[in-house]
Amino acid sequence: MKKNLTTKILESHLVAGQLVPGTEISIKIDHTLLQDATGTMAMLEFIAMGLPRVKVGLAAQYIDHNLLQTDYKNADDHVFLTSAAMRFGIYLSRPGNGVSHQVHLERFGTPGSTLLGADSHSPTAAGLSVLAIGAGGLDVALAMAGHPFSLPCPAVLGVKLTGKLPEWVSGKDVILEMLRRHTVKGGVGKVIEYYGPGVATLSATDRATIGNMGAELGATSSIFPSDEQTRDFLISQGRCESWQLLTADTGAEYDEYEEIDLSALEPLIACPSSPDNVVPVREVAGVTVDQVIVGSSVNSSYRDLMTVCRIMEGNRVAPGVHFHVNPGSRQALENVAQDGGVLMLLMAGVSIHQSGCLGCIGMGQAPGTDQVSLRTFPRNFPGRSGTKGDKVYLCSPETAAASGIYGVITDPRTLSAIKSYPAAQNPARYLLDDSGIIAPLPPVEAAAVEIKTGPNIVPLTDFEALPESLNATVVIKLGDNITTDHIMPAGNKVLPLRSNIPAISEHVFEQVDAEFPARARSAGNGIIVAGENYGQGSSREHAAIAPRYLGIRAKIVTSFARIHKANLVNFGIVPLTLKESADSELFRQGDQVSIPALRHLVEQGAVEIPVVVNGRQVVTLLEVSDRQRQELLAGGTLNFVKQQKA
Repeated sequence: MKKNLTTKILESHLVAGQLVPGTEISIKIDHTLLQDATGTMAMLEFIAMGLPRVKVGLAAQYIDHNLLQTDYKNADDHVFLTSAAMRFGIYLSRPGNGVSHQVHLERFGTPGSTLLGADSHSPTAAGLSVLAIGAGGLDVALAMAGHPFSLPCPAVLGVKLTGKLPEWVSGKDVILEMLRRHTVKGGVGKVIEYYGPGVATLSATDRATIGNMGAELGATSSIFPSDEQTRDFLISQGRCESWQLLTADTGAEYDEYEEIDLSALEPLIACPSSPDNVVPVREVAGVTVDQVIVGSSVNSSYRDLMTVCRIMEGNRVAPGVHFHVNPGSRQALENVAQDGGVLMLLMAGVSIHQSGCLGCIGMGQAPGTDQVSLRTFPRNFPGRSGTKGDKVYLCSPETAAASGIYGVITDPRTLSAIKSYPAAQNPARYLLDDSGIIAPLPPVEAAAVEIKTGPNIVPLTDFEALPESLNATVVIKLGDNITTDHIMPAGNKVLPLRSNIPAISEHVFEQVDAEFPARARSAGNGIIVAGENYGQGSSREHAAIAPRYLGIRAKIVTSFARIHKANLVNFGIVPLTLKESADSELFRQGDQVSIPALRHLVEQGAVEIPVVVNGRQVVTLLEVSDRQRQELLAGGTLNFVKQQKA
């Protein structure tokens, strides 16, 4: 059988299971990635395992999210993460060195490897033919401890690329086209593998952009072949020895097929407030723009930034527009500066910020009331910017720059009247500077490092085992496509509390229903009911831990997003799906729900779990692996691991 690239990488890392879509497999992880918003809790979880050092090939901790130091909390967390990284043999990327995905692509990514990251945008590493998967922090902590990673075996969606992108169209428009066709649910349970002659026309950083936003499709991961473009990027980074040729077999089979003619694409834009609300830029041209931001976790490479620099050269930001650039890495900024790009931006009236996530995660750069914000970011979920009722559009760097010049949403192709397309390319050799990365200490020196904790670092909460039967209250009833931003908001007020579960729990569903925490506490045992694709978006496990802390014991929905469902199991919340979606109408907020003999049913491997609401029995499904059943019975994965160790 002729194999696709995804199958080849999975086979070479397979520890348990068979590559049958939907069945559980376990794979060896080569690299782990933590960022500071998820890493504080993940590091506490790793410490709880009692190991002296990580047992994974390469572990990296990035400080890129919580950069604003409005009080002691973020600064204390940075000290904690730095000391823990030094103690346990982990690479540490310091504040301002860059966004985890961009820096890992530049300095660590190796073709054919696997990466598990506590960030849903970890598949940015697809740009270097790395099979990277986003997961909750506890799953990453377990991988750091040497455990294989278990997941439902994904199907493979093969996307054949032909042709070549026209001028003023870039990699961002490719993934926006995928979102237009397939929506935020179209990639659930799949790896998206790109192949075909058009792939060779895309640089490693173009591919990274497409891989990054595969997360918005709900995909398990995305992957590109490792070819001459990959080799050129690794040579430019001084890492040619890491390259190997990796492609699908000629005539390889895929579970599903798609085809995109790159030459037929035009500039696209995602309108408020979902990444799949995609239309051609020309259809919304003329909408007044108040804010433009280029960079953060996607479209922040040298190529993207230099394209903007050259478009802005000789032009000025329109009056009334605030134009920001957030470089993806210090390396990208240093190389842009070396080639004169910084002066081009400053002369045009653009504000340049430190390398980090910033506005993408709501850490500053919030737009004003009723203002339109045009961003090259990956997400525009409601309120994610930090402003309730925000109007955030997602677009390419080309569209962002053109709109910043004219003050209205502008098809960048109109710029042809005043200048040639910049066609910026990544450098053949980057100016390299690793001073922002602290390498692991030798084991003897590392063992002497003291882990430093401040008052915001709160020990992990102990959760009790699954009860024999569950009697609970429906604390909230929700609709479709509820994101982790709805459940556990980001922003500069909430993010610094990631290492303090009691404090952060007060913000659960803050933008949806501010009374939720109080109702959940008073209910004792709570249940959440919702529709399709519940928990899409970020990998943040706090969207499971904080509700569990408030007493939520089960969630009953039409369907779950992959990472969130795994996180629920990790913290002892039973993830139930309705056998008949219409039965959702039987549940109302405040209803009393009972699940008799729940523990026995989970122990016996029952898939159908009867739930009684208002005197009527509703059939729900518990579709988890045998391993996950044991974790639910124990009250969560950490409890189960401790029991196994004992």
